Amino acid sequence: MKTDEAKQLLDFTVRIAEEAGAITSGYFKKSIAVERKADNSFVTIADREAERHIRARIEKAFPDDGILGEEEGEKDSRSGRRWIIDPIDGTYSFVHGVPLYAILLALEIDNEATIGVVNLPELNEIVFAAKGLGCFHNDQPARVSTTKSLNEALLLCTDFGTCYQHGFGAACERLQQRVEARRTWGDAYGYVLVATGRAEIMLDPVMNVWDCAALAPILEEAGGNFTDWRGKKTIYGGNAIATNGVLFDEVMSVINEC
Repeated sequence: MKTDEAKQLLDFTVRIAEEAGAITSGYFKKSIAVERKADNSFVTIADREAERHIRARIEKAFPDDGILGEEEGEKDSRSGRRWIIDPIDGTYSFVHGVPLYAILLALEIDNEATIGVVNLPELNEIVFAAKGLGCFHNDQPARVSTTKSLNEALLLCTDFGTCYQHGFGAACERLQQRVEARRTWGDAYGYVLVATGRAEIMLDPVMNVWDCAALAPILEEAGGNFTDWRGKKTIYGGNAIATNGVLFDEVMSVINEC
């Protein structure tokens, strides 16, 4: 993909993620119905309206592109490109009036997540990246931290308890013992903190592709990495680890000990 095309696609992706954020903000901290999906997670009118808006914008601009959204399913691609949408990542936070939710939007080209945007509308933060163009935080270049030792690192996880439920308990416990501090600033927000140098490691034992797709190019363009718990670079691993890159080998060594 040529640089000019990548910039145009990135600008478009940022713009519609911002538009979707405006939709969700209109419902934030308002009295709205909250439903439970089959997996017991929350969904609201804000999720559905944000995704429908994004899909409509994409379908008008790029009718041959595929679309995969958490709430509205999949449209097949005729172009080799697929947009991947999580209209509200962190719906639990959203429905409880916690401002750490995000709109996630990614563009996958030939099966590679190439463009990613994370919009945190209630925090007025947006992080975006395209392969080869770098990562940006509110239009300023974003880089991971240079922390070189686990005992100086901040470890994040959406919910440490779920690591034990999904077979990663020993590794999670070992990592918590080795780092300087641990916090549950989770969901996409945790990955944003790693990409912008405010944390070093983020863990999730269960992830869907729409949770991962926007995060991979952001972490990689910021100088870090995004893998599954086996250390494989993928958005399809069903789980995820992000690091500042420097600590990746040490993190994987701890995990592989368990």
